[in-house]
Amino acid sequence: MNKRNLALLAALGATIIYGFNHTIAKNVMPIHIEAFGFVLLRVLGATILFWFLSLFINNKKIDKKDWPRIFLCSFLGMFINKLAFFKGLELSTPINSSVLITAVPILVFVFSAIILKEKLRLGRAFGIISGFVGALILILYSPMSSFNAPNIPLGNILFILNSSTYGLYLIFVKNLVEKYNIITLFRWLFLIALVMNFPVGIQEFSTVKWGSLPFLDAILPMIYVVLGTTFFTYMFNAYALSKLTASTVSSFVYLQPIVGIFYALTTKNDHLTLINVIGMFLIFIGVYLVTKKLEA
Repeated sequence: MNKRNLALLAALGATIIYGFNHTIAKNVMPIHIEAFGFVLLRVLGATILFWFLSLFINNKKIDKKDWPRIFLCSFLGMFINKLAFFKGLELSTPINSSVLITAVPILVFVFSAIILKEKLRLGRAFGIISGFVGALILILYSPMSSFNAPNIPLGNILFILNSSTYGLYLIFVKNLVEKYNIITLFRWLFLIALVMNFPVGIQEFSTVKWGSLPFLDAILPMIYVVLGTTFFTYMFNAYALSKLTASTVSSFVYLQPIVGIFYALTTKNDHLTLINVIGMFLIFIGVYLVTKKLEA
């Protein structure tokens, strides 16, 4: 298998893991752990894993000029991004999170046009507008609350913040994953993120009754989030970014609603509404127009 196909497979694998995460993580919060405490657990676990693996490889020294970009990537991709997603998931629903995450390819292209001076063609402009309208419909016309979703509109706004920061992260981290070993890079990104997340999440983290957590309902999902959704997905996406454009990698996110909605519906953790379908349709149209002929 050539490197490009392997990179595409890695991006697909990360997307599937993320798709299941919308419901798996939701079911743990806030019953067993609250959002910010869960983020701290996630970052702590990833930091330990990456630093442990770094003991077995030859770690390239980080150039001084790259540290500002590393701090920025950690802030965007491991701090604001995670806090917004998990708090949004606590407040909203798995289907809304899996739909609104599809705004990432649109946002990546918008940021690429601004930062990297990519050309903005008419079709892509319509795609950006369509995706924006779809996201706006989900934010403004979703019900205010439902079972285990106390503030859906606010949660949906946080999902947009999550998508925005993740889109920026993909753009800024690309040069780093091409230059450094993935494990070397992520041990620093997650260590910095751990310091950032500690004061935000330590109170919720310390209130968790770790000794009495049920294995199937809490511990196993937490392992999935730390090992799968954090460690493996960041590894897979970083490898994909080293071989593909940021826009191409971000376009895989459109598969998340398929996985996320299917899992949420089959496990009876959520249900589809007309608003979901309309918003999803407009976002999908936007994603198609924005990502059309990405490699051209």
